[in-house]
Amino acid sequence: MIKNILFDLDGTLLPMDQDRFANGYFSRLVKKLAPLGYEPQRTVDGIWAGTAAMVKNDGKRTNEEAFWIKFKEIFGEKVNDDKPIFDEYYRNEFNEVKSDCGFNPEAAATVKKLKENGYKLILATNPIFPAVATESRIEWAGLDKRDFELYTTYENSHYCKPNPAYYSEILKKLSLNPSECLMVGNDAAEDTAAKAVGIEVFLLTDCLINKKGIDISEYPCGGFRELLEFIEKQSL
Repeated sequence: MIKNILFDLDGTLLPMDQDRFANGYFSRLVKKLAPLGYEPQRTVDGIWAGTAAMVKNDGKRTNEEAFWIKFKEIFGEKVNDDKPIFDEYYRNEFNEVKSDCGFNPEAAATVKKLKENGYKLILATNPIFPAVATESRIEWAGLDKRDFELYTTYENSHYCKPNPAYYSEILKKLSLNPSECLMVGNDAAEDTAAKAVGIEVFLLTDCLINKKGIDISEYPCGGFRELLEFIEKQSL
C-alpha cells in the first residue's frame, strides 16, 4: 500500500525543457560573475565540474561541500570571498529563470489532493542546487515548501541521482518503508534508480527524458490523471 510519494521537481511538477533552463540559468549567472573576473565559458565549465563532483559524491561529505571543493580547485581561494555573490544570484537574478520554465496547474492540484488524502509527500529533486534555489522552483510550480516533509538540496544531501544511495538516504532520514513508497519522475535513468532500493516508480510523460533509450515498458506511466488513478488502485 502506498503511503509516501516522492516527487521529482524539474520536468515533473515544474515543466521545463532542460536545455532552455540551463541556457537561462547560465546566461544570468555568468553576467553576475563577470565583474568579479570570472570568464564566462570557464565559469560554465566550472559549474559543470562541480556538478559532476556532486554526482560522484560517495557520502563522505555533503553535496554542497563536494561542489565548492571542486570549484575552489579551479578558481582558487578567491571563491571564499566571492561565495556571497553566488548566494545573492540565487536570491535575485535566478528568479528570472522562471520565464524559461513552463507551468502546469495539474501539478499543484495533484499535490493538494494527495496531501488532503493523507499521503506523506517528499520532494525528491536531484540535490545539486542550494535550498534557496529549490524553494524558488517550488514556488514557480505553484507549490509551497510546506507541502513536503522533506525537499532535498545540496546542503542536506550526500548523494545525487541516479545513485540508489540518494533514495536510501531519504528512506533512512524519514524512517520510511520502501514498499510503501512511490517515486514520481520524468527521467528514465535518474528516477527509475529508486527501484534499486525497493521503491515503485511512476514515470510522468509530459516532459519525459530518456537519453539512453532505456526500456521503460515495466513502469506505469502517463500524465497526472493517470498518476492519481494508479495511486488510487495501489492504495485499495
